[in-house]
Amino acid sequence: MKIPPTNLVSKLYCSLFGHNYVTSKKVTHHIREYTCTHCGEQVTTNSRGKLEVMTPKLKEINNTLASVHQKKNLRNNSRKNNLQAAS
Repeated sequence: MKIPPTNLVSKLYCSLFGHNYVTSKKVTHHIREYTCTHCGEQVTTNSRGKLEVMTPKLKEINNTLASVHQKKNLRNNSRKNNLQAAS
């Protein structure tokens, strides 16, 4: 399999100088997904707070966590609004 030249240069840059990760998705308050600006590698934080290379299984877990977290936030916000309206 031949690697395109730009991808090869990016991989080489990251292997020499390290990845430059930026947050690509905020899953919960403590779990985020990151993408390298040079080579496009995706990683996520694991249960211990360490970065782990993104796999399809981790992607599915993060999507489920994001859904549960969003539902919880909506429920909590609606409770706050109901309490404020009753006051």
